[in-house]
Amino acid sequence: MDKQKILIADDEPGIRLVVSRMLGEEYIVLEAADGEETLDIAERQQPALILMDLMMPKIDGYAACLRIKTDQVTKEIPVVVLTAVGHELNKKFTEEMGANGYITKPFTREILLEEMRRLLPSAWQ
Repeated sequence: MDKQKILIADDEPGIRLVVSRMLGEEYIVLEAADGEETLDIAERQQPALILMDLMMPKIDGYAACLRIKTDQVTKEIPVVVLTAVGHELNKKFTEEMGANGYITKPFTREILLEEMRRLLPSAWQ
């Protein structure tokens, strides 16, 4: 089976590296350092899932998520928010933006994979 593409959108190179190492064997990991790059890659590459930070330069994660979810080309791509901010209000806000999941940093590979299994069930059968 072909490997699915996962996009990790985070302005911290260390986070992108950690996620890349966690998922690199099972997935093709694409990287974006800001919201603008995220939107561009999402449209061109059509990843199976996007893992996205909220606090990013150019376009923040909230605006990027809303644009992904309202664009005909990208609206079906699941978006999981990866953030250091774990407030309930933040979770509610990201749900309203269309996010499909929410993971608080720091996270483990198990937490990441569990969320991915929930959103990409066909990849695990």
